Amino acid sequence: MDGIPAIPHQRNHPEAARTGSSTAPTQTGAAGSRFAVLGPIRAWRGSEPLASGSPQQRALLAALLLRGGHTATASELIDAIWGEDPPPQALATIRTYASRLRKILDPGQLVSESGGYAIRTRPCALDLGVARALAADADKARAAGDRSLARTLLGRALDLWEGEPLAGVPGPYAENERSRLSEWRFQLLESRLDLDLELGNHADAVSELTALTAAHPLRERLRELLMLALYRSGRQAEALAVYADTRRLLADELGVDPRPELAALQQRILRADAELAVAADQPSAATALPVRPAQLPATVPDFTGRATQVAELGEVLAEAEGQIMAVSALAGIGGVGKTTLAVHVAHAARPHFPDGQLYVDLRGTEARPVEPEAALGSFLRALGHPDTAIPDSAAERAALYRSTLDGRRVLVLLDNARDAAQVRPLLPGTAGCAALVTSRVRMAGLAGAHLVDLDVMSPEEALLLFTRIVGEERVGAERQAALDVVGACGFLPLAIRIAASRLAARRTWTVSVLAAKLADERRRLDELQAGDLAVKATFELGYGQLEPAQQRAFRLLGLADGPDISLAAAAAVLDLPEHDAEDLLEALVDCSLLESAAPGRYRFHDLVRLYARACAERDEQPAAGRDAALSRLLDFYLATAAQVYALERPGDRLPAHLAATAYPGLVFADRHAALDWIYAEADPLLACVRQAAARKDAPVDVLRRAVDLLWAAKDLLESGANSRQYESAAVALRDAAQASGDPRAEGRARTTLTNVHLVAGRFAEADDEARQAMVLARAAGDPLPSCWAPNDRGIIALYEARYADGERHLREAIECFRADGNNVGEASALCNLSRIEAELGRLSSAIELAEQGIAIYDRMGLALRSANGRYALGIVLTQAGRTAEAQAQLTEALSLFRDNRQPLWEGITHFRLAEAQLAAGRAALAASHAEQAIALRVMGGEWRRACVVMVLGRALQRLGQTDRARACWRDAEAVFEQLGSPELTEVRALLASGTVA
Repeated sequence: MDGIPAIPHQRNHPEAARTGSSTAPTQTGAAGSRFAVLGPIRAWRGSEPLASGSPQQRALLAALLLRGGHTATASELIDAIWGEDPPPQALATIRTYASRLRKILDPGQLVSESGGYAIRTRPCALDLGVARALAADADKARAAGDRSLARTLLGRALDLWEGEPLAGVPGPYAENERSRLSEWRFQLLESRLDLDLELGNHADAVSELTALTAAHPLRERLRELLMLALYRSGRQAEALAVYADTRRLLADELGVDPRPELAALQQRILRADAELAVAADQPSAATALPVRPAQLPATVPDFTGRATQVAELGEVLAEAEGQIMAVSALAGIGGVGKTTLAVHVAHAARPHFPDGQLYVDLRGTEARPVEPEAALGSFLRALGHPDTAIPDSAAERAALYRSTLDGRRVLVLLDNARDAAQVRPLLPGTAGCAALVTSRVRMAGLAGAHLVDLDVMSPEEALLLFTRIVGEERVGAERQAALDVVGACGFLPLAIRIAASRLAARRTWTVSVLAAKLADERRRLDELQAGDLAVKATFELGYGQLEPAQQRAFRLLGLADGPDISLAAAAAVLDLPEHDAEDLLEALVDCSLLESAAPGRYRFHDLVRLYARACAERDEQPAAGRDAALSRLLDFYLATAAQVYALERPGDRLPAHLAATAYPGLVFADRHAALDWIYAEADPLLACVRQAAARKDAPVDVLRRAVDLLWAAKDLLESGANSRQYESAAVALRDAAQASGDPRAEGRARTTLTNVHLVAGRFAEADDEARQAMVLARAAGDPLPSCWAPNDRGIIALYEARYADGERHLREAIECFRADGNNVGEASALCNLSRIEAELGRLSSAIELAEQGIAIYDRMGLALRSANGRYALGIVLTQAGRTAEAQAQLTEALSLFRDNRQPLWEGITHFRLAEAQLAAGRAALAASHAEQAIALRVMGGEWRRACVVMVLGRALQRLGQTDRARACWRDAEAVFEQLGSPELTEVRALLASGTVA
């Protein structure tokens, strides 16, 4: 309960728990007595705890509190506390207890009447009263369609429990109430879990439900929720296995069959009932999707013409409200107005799509178009899915995307698509939804799409657009000149809009002045009426009016790849102080030649970028000026990334071995600011690396700096956030370095690619790259790969069960690290060697090596690296049977990984905790950790996911859920068989045994 101050014994103020306020009234004001029964019996006056006395006195207090202010007679209280065997002086004892309670409670709070007693207090002063109010409010919120609020309220109610209700309170009355309150808590918990599934949080719910069904195997409602959560997580076989386990358990324990609801759910799962993919009735915008997506760009207020196409597209989109999904694809040359028309039509169609509108620029004209999986990730976030619930693969993202849209009416605008292959995964695929696609190519391969070929404007439409921008008065006075202008623009909407906007911004110009400028062939290319050259010629009008410094900024900034550029990076390109660079960039924004993506960030429209590069090739002479601009950008990224690395890994020797830079980078106040920068700059930074790799005949120093930049930015790989883009950059660098014949650059590039394959679980590829890196490093005398490549080969050998090879490689790595004075690397190799030693049965040596590595990390203050060391030690301790110590080490590592934004390592550590809990005989906790690892969806490839699933199966087997366990093992078997992994033998043995694993 965020924002609620704690009071003694970690209890929250009951009324504050309900309202979210930090203070709340009680019967006697801020200092009034308050009580708790949802756990041990407790009482406070203000923040001061009150002594509640002996167990029997607490039993009296509980009996009075649970009567809600009604009077309990003395005989009722005696029966409540002692039942059928009261002591001889029971009545006198009751009076004594009442007298003691009266002394500690507020005056007049404990009253005597009709031979009995009552406690008068407001419901908000008792945690049970608050829980009841929260549950009632949750029911109202759910009935009103606000599931998110209902889920929050139920969570607050459940948070009020502190273990067993009335803990330690004797007597038959307390025992009965304890059972009743425990059962009510379960009902609230099941309602909250039901809401979790309705809100789409099925992946996270699986972990909790797995643990709950293990602890309470006969609660069929929990089993039903688990089946549904597994099915919605794409784990159909496990969902069916849960039913088989339940049927067998109920038959063995109770001699009954599962209830009809559970059997009906099994049948619906068997036939893949589409309605099971999402909640029975879609969540409102205030619940599972707290913000209905409304991502359409603003429509232009002066939209002109296109009446035929507007009507045609509007009719197609309206049909989506019925039984089909509508797809319309607009094709035409750049600048013809595809996006403008699509946005206008989309806004007009919004009433047909009450559940929202999604938009993405697919950047199909760029060298690196948006990958479908990246667009799907953006859409899923807009539709309410947290990052932890978004799968890794494009196929899983597409499936989750379609499931989320099922039953909803959403319009998707896919702008600037490259081809049909890029578009297909982004189509909703369900009735009621529609997609609008724009592209330079005709989408003939998009099955069922309504195709529209967009041509230039008619002369009448072109003149009307020009007039709406410039004004009736100015155009009316010079109609022929206006016709000359739109004619010179080739009736291309983008060219017309740019020309008219320039004129509108210059009140001293006449239309004839603009027409004369366009008539001058020196200012207008002959290609104005053909393809992309028309757009280029139109941009020439704006470029020609810039000041020389602005022109230079325009053409140099266009050289840099990447979706956008920060002000600091732009200043590096221009070799200017940031404030001078900002003035130039803002001037370009005013001229509509540059867009302000966000404060301090800028981007080109893709066509404007192409034009800017053409200007650079033409006007930035000699070519060395262009090369120098990109070199400064590379230096800026390398120098800044090196500082991020140094802040993250103090004492690591890598920064000392990086290529020298002539341009400085940013300086950060702390490591958190440094991490923020590296993740914010991920796309442009990796684009800079790829651009350097793609340069023909690039100088060796360029490739070396690009390789070093990629190595220094390894957080982008290890976090799992940008692994695919990182891999493409590493492959491009390796190929370019190999072509250049530079062993130093190639050796380092292969080392970065080794890390890529390791993270993805591709061990054969990783070992091949590491082996070649070692050969190249020796040839170049480069200490970096000479140290890290054998370290990586040792890890690979560990995973492939080649322990003698692994020991040899890691001992070589330790020697190299020590020779280089790299304590951080030495610690890493020591921890890796500890795991080899453990596999060889040398457990004492293994523990000692891991502890040596941790000692180095701790001495150097390396929190994140210390987490890696504790992770290794936890594994070794598990193998040594010291499971409590292993859990402590792994739990600390988990916390450090989470604090350092390392979801990949967070997931892997959950996996190791599952192994440790399983070794300790705590199968339910093992299953919970395994499910949490799976729910994070960032596990580093299919091999690691299969390892987690195999351990989950072991835990489920011990919990008696054998059918679900076998479903897990079959899933793992398929992966191991495809990869040729040594674990295949183990999982097949599990499938063959049928015994407890």
